[in-house]
Amino acid sequence: MSAQRSQYNSDAILSASPVRLLTMLYDRLLLDLGRAEIAHAAEDWPTVSSNLLHAQAIIAELTSSLKVELWDGGQGLLSLYNYTTSLLVMANVKRDAASIRESIELLEPLRQAWHEAASQLSVPDRGASTGESRELGVA
Repeated sequence: MSAQRSQYNSDAILSASPVRLLTMLYDRLLLDLGRAEIAHAAEDWPTVSSNLLHAQAIIAELTSSLKVELWDGGQGLLSLYNYTTSLLVMANVKRDAASIRESIELLEPLRQAWHEAASQLSVPDRGASTGESRELGVA
């Protein structure tokens, strides 16, 4: 069953458009942060660390795909990614729940906004060659 789920997830990622991948990354990012917050309350430090490290990896991927020159908000978003990364490092090193909470509060509105923007684009899911990724300022 686990192998089937893994294959399904892999297929979903491989077949997703850049726009869909962006929203999937944000969904997983907030899931990781939520899990870290719950684990922090339970003082389950290995789970906290694992989720925070995965969240940092997602932010690194979002940062690397960001094309700041394609839209006016690009530099601000890059700054937010850098700030959030520093919060997550602090949350992990100092076991600081407030930094996890602040990250969630900063990133959840962005997750919602990207979902809204993606839903307004009328492109097929496999439309990687249609240029929709540039409309959202990502590679």
